[in-house]
Amino acid sequence: MERLYCQVLQLKSKHPRNLAEQRAMRQSLAVLASYYSSREWKEDFAADEAGLLPKSLKRGILSEDGLWNLLSGY
Repeated sequence: MERLYCQVLQLKSKHPRNLAEQRAMRQSLAVLASYYSSREWKEDFAADEAGLLPKSLKRGILSEDGLWNLLSGY
Protein backbone atom coordinates (compact mmCIF):
# COMPACT_ATOMS: atom_id res chain seq x y z
CA MET A 1 0.00 0.00 0.00
CA GLU A 2 2.89 2.33 0.72
CA ARG A 3 4.20 1.82 -2.81
CA LEU A 4 0.78 2.55 -4.29
CA TYR A 5 0.43 5.64 -2.09
CA CYS A 6 3.80 6.96 -3.30
CA GLN A 7 2.93 6.23 -6.93
CA VAL A 8 -0.33 8.16 -6.67
CA LEU A 9 1.43 11.10 -5.02
CA GLN A 10 3.99 11.14 -7.83
CA LEU A 11 1.33 10.86 -10.53
CA LYS A 12 -0.73 13.60 -8.89
CA SER A 13 2.26 15.94 -8.92
CA LYS A 14 2.55 15.41 -12.69
CA HIS A 15 -1.14 16.24 -13.22
CA PRO A 16 -2.18 13.22 -15.28
CA ARG A 17 -3.15 14.42 -18.71
CA ASN A 18 -4.17 11.40 -20.67
CA LEU A 19 -7.14 9.16 -20.06
CA ALA A 20 -5.06 6.11 -19.18
CA GLU A 21 -3.19 7.98 -16.43
CA GLN A 22 -6.41 9.42 -15.06
CA ARG A 23 -8.07 6.00 -15.04
CA ALA A 24 -5.05 4.43 -13.33
CA MET A 25 -5.09 7.13 -10.68
CA ARG A 26 -8.80 6.67 -10.01
CA GLN A 27 -8.33 2.91 -9.66
CA SER A 28 -5.40 3.38 -7.31
CA LEU A 29 -7.33 5.91 -5.25
CA ALA A 30 -10.21 3.43 -4.94
CA VAL A 31 -7.82 0.78 -3.61
CA LEU A 32 -6.31 3.27 -1.14
CA ALA A 33 -9.76 4.44 0.00
CA SER A 34 -10.79 0.85 0.62
CA TYR A 35 -7.63 0.23 2.66
CA TYR A 36 -8.07 3.49 4.61
CA SER A 37 -11.56 2.52 5.68
CA SER A 38 -10.59 -1.05 6.51
CA ARG A 39 -9.83 -2.77 9.77
CA GLU A 40 -6.38 -3.55 8.34
CA TRP A 41 -5.45 0.15 8.18
CA LYS A 42 -6.67 0.71 11.73
CA GLU A 43 -4.56 -2.21 12.94
CA ASP A 44 -1.52 -1.00 11.00
CA PHE A 45 -2.00 2.51 12.39
CA ALA A 46 -2.30 1.20 15.95
CA ALA A 47 0.83 -0.92 15.52
CA ASP A 48 2.72 2.13 14.29
CA GLU A 49 1.49 4.27 17.18
CA ALA A 50 2.56 1.53 19.61
CA GLY A 51 6.05 1.50 18.09
CA LEU A 52 5.70 -2.06 16.79
CA LEU A 53 6.80 -1.29 13.24
CA PRO A 54 10.46 -0.93 12.27
CA LYS A 55 11.70 2.66 12.35
CA SER A 56 13.18 2.21 8.86
CA LEU A 57 9.76 1.36 7.38
CA LYS A 58 8.25 4.09 5.20
CA ARG A 59 4.90 4.98 6.71
CA GLY A 60 3.34 7.74 4.64
CA ILE A 61 0.28 5.54 4.17
CA LEU A 62 -0.21 5.57 7.93
CA SER A 63 -0.32 9.34 8.13
CA GLU A 64 -3.97 10.12 8.75
CA ASP A 65 -3.73 13.60 7.28
CA GLY A 66 -1.59 12.62 4.30
CA LEU A 67 -3.87 9.85 3.13
CA TRP A 68 -7.04 11.78 3.96
CA ASN A 69 -5.80 14.80 2.01
CA LEU A 70 -4.90 12.64 -0.96
CA LEU A 71 -8.28 10.91 -0.97
CA SER A 72 -10.34 14.04 -0.41
CA GLY A 73 -8.50 15.95 -3.12
CA TYR A 74 -10.20 13.91 -5.85
